[in-house]
Parts: sequence; structure tokens; C-alpha cells
Amino acid sequence: MELPELRLAAYKAFICQDIEEKQALSSELYAYSAINNIATEDLIAPHTGPGIPAKPEIIMPLKLDKKSVFTLDGHAAMVHSICHIEFNAINLALDAVWRFAHMPVDYYRDWLRVAKEEAYHFDLLRTHLRGLQQNADGTPMYDYGSFPAHGGLWDMCEKTKDDVTARMALVPRTLEARGLDATPLIQAKLRKANTPHAMAAVAILDIILRDEIGHVAVGNHWYNWLCARDGHEPVAYFRQLQDQYDAPKLRAPFNRDARLKAGFSSTEMDALAQ
Repeated sequence: MELPELRLAAYKAFICQDIEEKQALSSELYAYSAINNIATEDLIAPHTGPGIPAKPEIIMPLKLDKKSVFTLDGHAAMVHSICHIEFNAINLALDAVWRFAHMPVDYYRDWLRVAKEEAYHFDLLRTHLRGLQQNADGTPMYDYGSFPAHGGLWDMCEKTKDDVTARMALVPRTLEARGLDATPLIQAKLRKANTPHAMAAVAILDIILRDEIGHVAVGNHWYNWLCARDGHEPVAYFRQLQDQYDAPKLRAPFNRDARLKAGFSSTEMDALAQ
């Protein structure tokens, strides 16, 4: 069987609008990466935006309703928001593969692995969401698309589409790293609810936190590699990129242990803490 060139296949998964097909393609590509060549030259693509389903409706963050996690509807809304982040993260990883040319082969394999794991996280959360409660006809009361969502994560991907160093700095090691800080706080709220579905969500978030440390580490590794290649001091250049691209400023509390495991230095963490 002749396998498709992997970056082109990643692009096809990226623009795919069908949720299940995107998940399946994302899961398969990493396995193919071990037995197929990866072309590193420029890939000309007619569409540069991700394929997304008709729902959820994308609205401004401030328009999202805040619901109590102690109600079923509030729990579903919270899980849905994380599910949406993971769906965006699938597209983010696929975009990192197809969009940026002339990187080492290991860069593409790293991001294909991330795409596979993000698809797994999305499936865990969507399955949990669909299992919360059934309608009278037996269909799930909740699913991905049941609530509006915001496009903040993808906005920064769009801003950094022409600069792989800025992408590594401002998406995995900024926006995704915020998930390392936020996850324990979300888990604490869920433990207070102490319902079966709340505790099931805590267990899912344990898996996601473990894997996301690795994903942020991938971003840190390639950011530092690019800085070394181009002669930038990583911490100072990170601040420059934050200002240049108007990135969200990092604010405490920080999950120091998780960030250190993900490749942030003690010096940088001390600076953030101040």
C-alpha cells in the first residue's frame, strides 16, 4: 500500500470538517510517521483555516454564560469548554505539521504524536459529555456543539502563521501552558462537587494534565532549538514576541512543578513568580 506524504495527509486532516474522520486521521498519522518519509519543503495549500463542524457557535469570550459546576448543566458546560480546547489543539498540532517547512523530521513526528494525543483527549471528554444524561429518545442530552464556545486559541495560531518561532513561543508555551496552571484548580472544584460524574472528570483531567506536560515540553524544546539556531536569548526573545504579537500576559498562580517538567527553567519560573 502506498502511503500519502505525511505533511499533505496532515493538511487533509486539518481541513476535514467531520469530527470522527478528523479524530481517526489524527490518530493514524503518527503511526505512519515511523514508516514513511516526511517532506520538509513548502506545502502550497488552498485553504489555511481549519475544518470545523457547524457547531459549536463561536462567540466572544465575554458573551459566554458562567454556570455553576455543581449543577449538571454547569458540569456539562465546563466539560464542553475543555472539549473545545482539545478540538482546537488537534487542529493546532496538525497546523504545526503542514504549515511550517524546512524543520527537522523529528519536529514533524513530535507534532504528529501531539495530534494523536489531543484526539484521544477530545474523545475522552466527548464520551463523558455524551454519557451524562440521555433524552427520552435515548440520544445524548449533551454533545460537542451543545454550548457556544470562543476562538481564542485559534486566534493566536492565526497571528503566528508566518513565524514558527512565534508559534512555539505563544501557543504551546503560553496558551497551552496556562492549562497546566488551570487544571488543578478545575479539579479542586470538581472534587468539591464530589458526584460520580465530577470524579470521572477529575480522572480524565489527570490523563490530560500528564500528556499536556509533554505537549508543552515539545513546544519548549522546539522554541529553544529555534532560538539557538537563530541566535536569540530565549527568555528575552519570548518577552519580545509577547509584545510583538500582543499575547496574553502570564499571571499567577503557576503550576511550578508541571511547568518545570514541561521544560521551563527555574530561572524563568522565578521571574514569572515576581
